[in-house]
Amino acid sequence: MSTKTQDKAARAAAALAAALAAAATRAPDPDPDPQAQDREPDPHDVARQIVLRQLAMGPRSRAELEQKLARRDCPPDVAEAVLDRMTDVGLVDDDAYAQMFVRTHLARRGLARSALARELRAKGIEDDLADQTLASVSDADERDRARALADKKLRSMHGLEIEVQTRRLAGMLVRKGYSSGVVYAVIREAIAEAPEHLPD
Repeated sequence: MSTKTQDKAARAAAALAAALAAAATRAPDPDPDPQAQDREPDPHDVARQIVLRQLAMGPRSRAELEQKLARRDCPPDVAEAVLDRMTDVGLVDDDAYAQMFVRTHLARRGLARSALARELRAKGIEDDLADQTLASVSDADERDRARALADKKLRSMHGLEIEVQTRRLAGMLVRKGYSSGVVYAVIREAIAEAPEHLPD
């Protein structure tokens, strides 16, 4: 992850923390209008609070926030205005979100680029941005990750027949989105180099 992207993410986190702190410490009106209780709440304030609560729980794409606001019956023009403002101040940033998503899902789940692309698009990330973000994952990175997954899985299958190990490894890697070429090469190498299969 580049220093520029890290700075951007740090600024967004700081802005979110400041916004949440301000909302939590805002003092009530000392002399409220007696008719205020009868008024409808400002839809922009309601939308802002919904978005801030969502972001406090974790990063969200703009599309996810739009869906949440729609489910809460927020008027589309209000949702657009609030999300535009949140984007302007750095609280909503699909670029930073996509990079974070790819980084964490590579590390935690070992997903291949094809699986990551599907998940990004399901989160509402546009195709161009998804492709640009995934370009940072090289063929070598993907192959190394597949091999690490195969080695780890193979250790838990010690003593099983090679055919069983091969079938289970293939199923696991295919589910994570790896191509047949990568799956075949990685399994062949992992089994050949596994200590239990080395000649005495």
